[in-house]
Amino acid sequence: MQPNRILIIFALFFFSSELTAQNGMQFQEQYQVQISKTPDIIKIDGLLDEAVWQKAGIAKDFFMKWPNDEGRPKRQTEVRFTHDEEFIYIGIKALDTNFYIAQTLKRDQGMYESDAVSIAIDPVNQRTNGFIFSITPYNVQTEDLVTVGQSDEQMSFSWDNKWFSATSRHETYWIAEIAIPFSTLRFKEGNKRWGLNILRSDLKNNEYSTWTDMPLNFSFFDFGYSGAIMWDKAPTSPGTNISLIPYTTGSVTSDRETQLPAKGKINGGFDAKIALTPSLNLDLTVNPDFSQVEVDRQVTNLTRFDIFFPERRTFFLENDDLFSSYGIPPIRPFYSRTIGLDADANKVPILAGARISGNIAPKTRIGFMNMQTGATAGSVSQNYTAVTFNQQVQARSVVKGYFLNRQGFEDENHKFRNAQDAYGRNAGMEYGFIDKSGRWNAWAGHHQSYKPTIANPQHYTNAGGGYLSKKFNLIVDAGKITDNYFADMGFVNRINNYDALLDTSIRKGFNQIYNEISYTFFPKKGPLNQLMLRLENFMIYNLEGGLNERNHDFEVRLFFKNTSNMIFHRHENVNNLLFNTAFTDAMPLPPGRYKAPSYGLTYNTDSRKKLYFRTDFEAGDFFNGKILRYELSATYRVQPWGNFSMSLQQARLNFPSPYGKSNLFLIAPRIEINFTNNLFWTTFMQYNNQRNNFNINSRLQWRYKPMSDLFLVYSDNYFTDPFMKNKNRALVFKLNYWLNL
Repeated sequence: MQPNRILIIFALFFFSSELTAQNGMQFQEQYQVQISKTPDIIKIDGLLDEAVWQKAGIAKDFFMKWPNDEGRPKRQTEVRFTHDEEFIYIGIKALDTNFYIAQTLKRDQGMYESDAVSIAIDPVNQRTNGFIFSITPYNVQTEDLVTVGQSDEQMSFSWDNKWFSATSRHETYWIAEIAIPFSTLRFKEGNKRWGLNILRSDLKNNEYSTWTDMPLNFSFFDFGYSGAIMWDKAPTSPGTNISLIPYTTGSVTSDRETQLPAKGKINGGFDAKIALTPSLNLDLTVNPDFSQVEVDRQVTNLTRFDIFFPERRTFFLENDDLFSSYGIPPIRPFYSRTIGLDADANKVPILAGARISGNIAPKTRIGFMNMQTGATAGSVSQNYTAVTFNQQVQARSVVKGYFLNRQGFEDENHKFRNAQDAYGRNAGMEYGFIDKSGRWNAWAGHHQSYKPTIANPQHYTNAGGGYLSKKFNLIVDAGKITDNYFADMGFVNRINNYDALLDTSIRKGFNQIYNEISYTFFPKKGPLNQLMLRLENFMIYNLEGGLNERNHDFEVRLFFKNTSNMIFHRHENVNNLLFNTAFTDAMPLPPGRYKAPSYGLTYNTDSRKKLYFRTDFEAGDFFNGKILRYELSATYRVQPWGNFSMSLQQARLNFPSPYGKSNLFLIAPRIEINFTNNLFWTTFMQYNNQRNNFNINSRLQWRYKPMSDLFLVYSDNYFTDPFMKNKNRALVFKLNYWLNL
C-alpha cells in the first residue's frame, strides 16, 4: 500500500466523524454526581459512619452491562464522593449476600474474576485516557491506566501507585471506603468536570452493571460513554509530588552450564517518580533490578516464528501505550522487551534510564525515554532512545508519531560484529480514527527504518478499519513490510525465515491482509447468554506476487448463564512453504504447497466453582502430516486464600517418512497462597521438552507498607534431556521502600 493511499484514508475518516450523531458530552449531561469538600476528618475503616457520607454526592441506579445491556441488575450499588485538600474519597455500598466470589487476596487480580466495584476516572475529561481503581469485599486493590482504544484484553494491571482502602462485610451488603491522593491522579487544575464511570462485578449472578447506560460492546472504561464528577470548586494542584523507591538486593547464584562456581552478590539502586507538572511525570531508574518479576508462562510453539510475550517490568508500563501501540500485531515498531537483551536474546545489564510521559496540554500527550545498557563479553553497550507524541483531533481521534534510536558503542574490548550493529533507527506516523459513538474506527500509518549498509526501501505501511456494535463486528486491515525493514527496538515475528536445511535465516518481506467478522445472538430463553458466529481470515502474499500463506478460522462460541463457555472451530491453513522447515529431528519439510484443515473444541467450566476446568482439543492435518493437540487445566480455589492449578499441554505431530514424528509436552503446576492481603507465596513450575527446560520459580512477597515490599525468590532450571541435569539456580532477596518526599 503506497503512502498516497494512506493520505486518502486519512482524509476520508477525518471528515466522516462529522456524520456521527452520538456525542459523549450528552452522557455527561445525563449522568452527573456532585462532589463537595468535607470539613470532617474521614477515617478509612470501611464503615462510612462519618456524617458527611449521608449528604455526599451519590451515583446509583446502575444499568445492566453484561451479559446483556437491557434493564437493571439484580443487586444495586451506591457510590458516594467527597474530598478534602489532599484526597478524593469514595464510599461504596454494594447490596449482596454474606458469601462472595473471591479468587484471591493478591493485589491486581480482582477486577473481573471476583465480586468487585471498579471506578474509572478521567481527570482531563478528553474521553481518551484515565485511571481505574478496583476493590473487592476482601479489600483487594487493583489499578491500571486507561488509554483510548484499549480493550479489556489489553489491560495489564501492572501500573501501581499508592492509595488507601478498607472494607467491611455484612449480611445483605458490603462496604468499601477509599482515599485516592490527588497526586496519584495527575490532573491539570482548573477543570471542574471529570469523566467517571463505575462497574459492579456480581459474579454469583454472572452480571456486570455500570452507572451509565452504555452499550454492551464497549469496555466500561470507554470514556466516550462516561458520566461526570461535577466539582464544587476545581481541585488545585497537589504541589510537589516526588516518590523515591530505593532498593537493595542480595543473591547467591550458580551456573553449571558455564561451569562457574556459586557466587554471592549485593546490589542496590533506585527508582524515582517526579511530577514535572500535575499531568506530566518523570520516571528515573538507576541500576534497575527485575528479579521480583514473575517468569513468563511458556507455551508450545507450533509456528515457524517467535512468540510475543507481554512486558512485565513495571518501569516500562506506565503510559506504555505512548510507545508500544504503533502498528498492529504481529508487527510492533517498539517492543520494550528488546531493551536489556543482546542480539542473541541474552540478558545484559541496564545501567540507568529516564522516561517522561503524560499530557502537556489537554489534547496532547508526549513520551520520551532513554535507557543505557552495559557491555558484556558478547555485546557492546547500547543506548536506546524513544520519542513520541499523541495529538487528539476531532472528538476522539488521534494523530501520533515517533522516533526510535538504538545506538551501539565500541571500545577496545567490545567490537561490532558487523556494520549493521552500529545503530538502528525507526520513525513513523499514524492516524487513529474513532467516531463519537465509538462504533466506527479506522487506522493508517507509515513506518520507516534506517540502518547502515541497508538499501531502500525500508518501510512498513498499514491501514484498516472496523465497525463494532452489540451484535455485528467487522475488522479489516492490510499492510506491507519490505525485506529491508528493521525494528531493532521492535517485534516483527514473520520477516525472518529459518531454512533448517541450510541452517540460515532469510529476510523476506510480505503483504498481509486480515479480516474478522462476527455476529452475536442473545437468546431470550434457555441456558445461553450469547451465541456468536465468527469468521477470521489472515493472508500473506509475497512482495513479488503470489500467495505465501492463508489461514481461515470459523468459530461457534457459546456463553452460558452459569459462566461456562464452549468454542467449536474449524481451521484451514494453506501454505506455499518457501524454505525447508523442521518440526522434528528428522528431515525438514521441503518447500511446496501444503493444505491442512483441522477441527477443535475448547470448553471452560463454571469459574465460580471451587474446582473448575479448561479443555482445548485440536485434531487434523498439519502440513503433510497429522496433528493431535490438547490442553487440560484444572484450578482448585480455597477462597479467598489459596489457588492450586495444573496445566498439561501435549502436541503430537506425525509426518510421513522421512520427516519424522514429534511429541511435545508442557506441564505447569502452580501454587498460590495468600496468607493475608499483604503476604503472598507463589510457586510456579514448568516442564517443557520443546525448550529442553524444567523451571522452578518460587516467590514470597511481603508488602510491609503501602507499595513497599520484601521479596524472596528462588529459581532453578534443569535440562530435560538428559533428565534433570541442572543448568543454573539462584536465591535472591529484594527490599524496596516507597518514600514520598
